[in-house]
Amino acid sequence: MNELEEGLKLELDFGKLAAVAATGAQVVPVVLQDADSGEVLFVGYANERALRASLDEGIAVLWSTSRNELWRKGATSGDTLALVEVRVNCEQNSLLYLVRPTTGGACHTKLPSGQARRTCYYRAIGDEGALRPVPGLYE
Repeated sequence: MNELEEGLKLELDFGKLAAVAATGAQVVPVVLQDADSGEVLFVGYANERALRASLDEGIAVLWSTSRNELWRKGATSGDTLALVEVRVNCEQNSLLYLVRPTTGGACHTKLPSGQARRTCYYRAIGDEGALRPVPGLYE
């Protein structure tokens, strides 16, 4: 088991944005939200190339800050996210991708059944700062 992704110990990566900034990558945060349910699926990053590819291809395309390359969500997992609409915030420094999952999941982590979780937000901060599973999303 990957303790960070599956465990119940809170270990937030407060250095993530500083690490992305240190690379000099010209990116903005992207919130990916299910267009039908309103559920937030995950947060990623886009540069100009990723945004253009998303608009041209009609699927969620992001910029992988860890691999420094375009990331077509679902290219390896099959869990593609069809793009419904792209919204821009008031300061034009973040995006909201309204998407429709083409399969059951959006997260790279899996349920015990082997199916991808539908959202990356499957744990909540509970008592004393420990994580607790969100019923129906974790198990």
